[in-house]
Amino acid sequence: MNKTLDKIHTSGGLGQKAENFHSGKGNERVFPRPAIIPLEGPSLTPNAQRTRTKFCKGNRNVREGEDSSSSSVPNPFPELLPPTVSGSISKYLLPWTKPSATQVIKVFDENNTSKAVEVPTDVTARDICQLFVLKNHCIDDHSWALIDHHIQLGIERTIEDHECVMDVLSGNGMETDSRLYFRKNYAKYEFFKKPLDFFPDHMVSISTETNGIVDHSELIETFLKSSTCPEIHGHLHVKEQSKKSWKKFYFVLRRSGLYFSTKATSKEPRHLQFFADFADSDIYTVLSAKKAHGAPTEFAFCVKATKCSSSRDLKLLCADDEQTKTCWITAMRLLKFGMQLYQNFIQPHQKQKVSSMRSISENSLVAMDFSGQKTRVIENPSEALSVAVEEGLSWRKKSCHRLSGHGSPSSTQSSVPNLAIHLAQPWFHGKLSREEAQHLITQQGLIDGVFLLRDSQSNPKTFVLSLCHMQKIKHFQILPVDDEGELFYSLDDGHTRFTDLIQLVEFYQLNRGTLPCRLKHHCIQITL
Repeated sequence: MNKTLDKIHTSGGLGQKAENFHSGKGNERVFPRPAIIPLEGPSLTPNAQRTRTKFCKGNRNVREGEDSSSSSVPNPFPELLPPTVSGSISKYLLPWTKPSATQVIKVFDENNTSKAVEVPTDVTARDICQLFVLKNHCIDDHSWALIDHHIQLGIERTIEDHECVMDVLSGNGMETDSRLYFRKNYAKYEFFKKPLDFFPDHMVSISTETNGIVDHSELIETFLKSSTCPEIHGHLHVKEQSKKSWKKFYFVLRRSGLYFSTKATSKEPRHLQFFADFADSDIYTVLSAKKAHGAPTEFAFCVKATKCSSSRDLKLLCADDEQTKTCWITAMRLLKFGMQLYQNFIQPHQKQKVSSMRSISENSLVAMDFSGQKTRVIENPSEALSVAVEEGLSWRKKSCHRLSGHGSPSSTQSSVPNLAIHLAQPWFHGKLSREEAQHLITQQGLIDGVFLLRDSQSNPKTFVLSLCHMQKIKHFQILPVDDEGELFYSLDDGHTRFTDLIQLVEFYQLNRGTLPCRLKHHCIQITL
C-alpha cells in the first residue's frame, strides 16, 4: 500500500487554487500565462503575412520587416480598431482575460437551509466541502461529505471526493427533484482502516485466505488491483420489475458485474444470470424502504443508471441486516472507483505530513507560575500538567459563578450552570427524539464511537447518550445524583460521578468504562 502511495498524484483542492490565485500563480487551466502572440493567423498565405498591416500605439502603421525592434503592443481601445483586428486581439493576445465558466449551485444543510454558491464547472465534491468548511469555520477532519439526495425517488448517496459535481447534477436531469446536502460522513473511508468490520468472512471468497481467515492487509489491495477481485456472495431480496413483490436470490459480485443464481447457491456459469454492472451506474441507499417500496427490511439499496429519473428504472435490492448491506455497497464502490478511492483517502494525510512541522512560537511555549511574588518557569512536566488541570477546574467554577448570578450561589443555584454549561457543545442536540437521534447517527456514519447527547423524552430531568457500536445504535440514560445538596451525573448508577456533562463526555472519550466503546466522533449539525 505504501508503494502505491508514492505513485499517486494528488491535486490541490479549492483552497489551494485560491491561494495560488492570490499569490499570482493563477489557475493555469482557466488563466494561462500571458503571451504576446503574432496577429498572423494560420490561414494567411506567406505573401499576405508579409504585407499585413500591424497596428501599434500611436496609430502608426508599421509593416513587418521595416523595424525589427518594434513589438506588437495590445491596444487598450479595441473599439477604435476594425472588427477583424479587435477580435484577433481579444482571441490571441489576451487569452487570460476570458472569464472562466462558472455555475451557481444550491447546497442544503440538515435543517434544509440552503446556500447558493458560484463555482467553476469542473469543481469536485472535495472542493465544495473545503469551501463550506472554511466559510462555516468547521474543523476540517476530512469527514465532511457532499450528498446527492433525490426527494421523489427517496434515495441518496455520498458523492466521491474526486467526482465532478456538475457531471452528477447533469446526470440527474431536470425531471428529478435532487438536492445537494453538506454533512458529516465518518464511515466514508473507514473500510480502509478496519476492512474486516465491513467484509465478514462468510461473505468474502479470496484465494489468499489462511485457516479460513481473510488477511485484511491483502483484502483491500486485492480490490484495488485491476486483474483480481474478491468475490462477494450472499442472499439478497430483489424487487421484480413492475411488481410489488420481492424475491430472494443468491447473488455473486465479480469484477465483470453483479449476478444472481437461478438454482439455489450454485455458481456455475449456466446458473448465473447477469443483473447489473457499474460502468454507467451508481449505488444509492434507499430511504424508508418498507413504506415506499414494501421492502422486507429497511436495509435497502439500489443500482441507478446515470440517466435514470424514474423509480421504475431502479434496480432495488434489500439485505437482512445493516452489516450485509454495508458490505455490498462498499464492495460495489471499490469495484467502480478502485484506486481512486484510496487516493481520495490518503490525499489529506499526505498534506498533513508535509505541514507537520511545528512553528517556532509553538516550540517556544513554556509553562509559567504566576501565583507567587515572582514568576517562575515550571520545568517539571508532571507539575505543569497538574497546574493546567487546576487552572481548568478553577476556570469552570468561575464560569459557573457568572452563570448563576452575583454572590455565592446556593446548592439549588449551583445546579443551574451544570444544566446550562453543555448547551453550547456541538455534541448536545437538545430535544431530539429517539428516532431522530438514530436517523442522525445513521446519516453521519454507523461506525464505532459515533455519539450524541440529548434530552430524555420520558424523564425531563435526565439526559440520554446515543452511541453506535457494531453498526447498532444503543441508548444510555444519564441520571442525576444528589449527594448532600450537590448535583452530579452518572451513567452507572452513581459509581462514577461527574459535575457536568462536559466532564462526563471528556471522561468517556478517554475511557470506555461501562460503555461498549469509547466516544470518538460526535454528530454535528451546522447551519449554512
